[in-house]
Amino acid sequence: MRLSRSFVPTLKETPAEAQIVSHRLMLRAGLVRQTAAGIYAWLPAGWRVLQNIEQIVREEQDASGAQEILMPTMQSADLWRQSGRYDGYGQEMLRLKDRHDREMLYGPTNEEMVTDLFRQGVKSYRELPQNLYHIQWKFRDEVRPRFGVMRGREFLMKDAYSFDLDHAGAVIAYRKMMLAYMRTFARLGVQAIPMVADTGPIGGDLSHEFIILAPTGESQVYFDAAFEKIDVSTARYSFDSEQDLADFYTTMTTPYAATDEKHDAAAWAKVADKREGRGIEVGHIFYFGTTYSEPMGLKVAGPDGQPVIPHMGSYGIGVSRLVGALIEAHHDDAGIIWPDAVAPWRAAILNLKPGDTGCDRLCEEAYAGLGGNALYDDRADRAGAKFADADLMGHPWQIIIGPRSAAGRRVELKRRSTGEREEVSVEDALAKIL
Repeated sequence: MRLSRSFVPTLKETPAEAQIVSHRLMLRAGLVRQTAAGIYAWLPAGWRVLQNIEQIVREEQDASGAQEILMPTMQSADLWRQSGRYDGYGQEMLRLKDRHDREMLYGPTNEEMVTDLFRQGVKSYRELPQNLYHIQWKFRDEVRPRFGVMRGREFLMKDAYSFDLDHAGAVIAYRKMMLAYMRTFARLGVQAIPMVADTGPIGGDLSHEFIILAPTGESQVYFDAAFEKIDVSTARYSFDSEQDLADFYTTMTTPYAATDEKHDAAAWAKVADKREGRGIEVGHIFYFGTTYSEPMGLKVAGPDGQPVIPHMGSYGIGVSRLVGALIEAHHDDAGIIWPDAVAPWRAAILNLKPGDTGCDRLCEEAYAGLGGNALYDDRADRAGAKFADADLMGHPWQIIIGPRSAAGRRVELKRRSTGEREEVSVEDALAKIL
């Protein structure tokens, strides 16, 4: 994409309403714009980041055996009355009526709807286990939306729902999803720590939230330094070995880890190598048994022909929230530092003298070589403005081309995360970036 023709409205000044780093940088880097309280439009660069995160989430869900569907954002109030949650959910639920005076709601979550879909389609224990997921916009009417996309009212979420014949099967599903989450966060370039959590309005009795460490996090966290030594990148989906899955789960849940809400001073005193900090919740998994399947009449024929009520779990990742969380964890005074896997473009090409034949030719060559992975700054701006915008937007690599280097088919290659610069051939620069 050529920056001179792109809708990337960067800002030099920080908007007054932005209170935290990610909100400030998302506005300044031209990722989003607010359209109403807690509601944001995603501009081209922000949308690319959102799609990159969504794709990694999707790939790991698919690899875990979950199946993607898409449920509507609008739901019937009748479904929520069947589960008993309609009146008790609270004012975060946006309720409305259609032209026929039927009560509807903009879905804050999908336990009821997916249970209804499942009871329509599954009749026998032979069709279990199943796990269905979707990536969909949701709405929760926060009383005080703040911090940009970190606590907005409309947000993009991946939510999955597992159905198993009994508690033992549901625990296996829960452990698979913990593995999927840890692999997802590792691929996104962040360390996420699973911490025992309250189940909240979802219900249930087994729950972990996944916390990304960031100085500006909303929660105080306490954890064993053993987490810093765990490498989840080598963990694999071993569906033929329940013991392997159980061992992984034990590895992830044995070291002490808790937010301030669940902090146990006595257990913390026994931790030899303590770590404390701030954290941001980016995912939450629940096992809640028959909390929804029983009141909604979901039954399947068991092995003996008798009806069995399936056990369920739900598993959420805040896809849009992750954009803000990643920035909170990866930034400096100059701007965003995107992990390679989620950056809107892998590289920025900075033409320091547009109109110079040598510069233009080499920039075009680099741009063609990177395909859709580059943002080409071909604006007739001074070099300082180009450097500032490239750092602000956080491209993992910068290819800097001026008349002197272009004459020898050389470029200056800068790595955003380290600030390291080197002069290399254009071919070597492309090879490193790709």
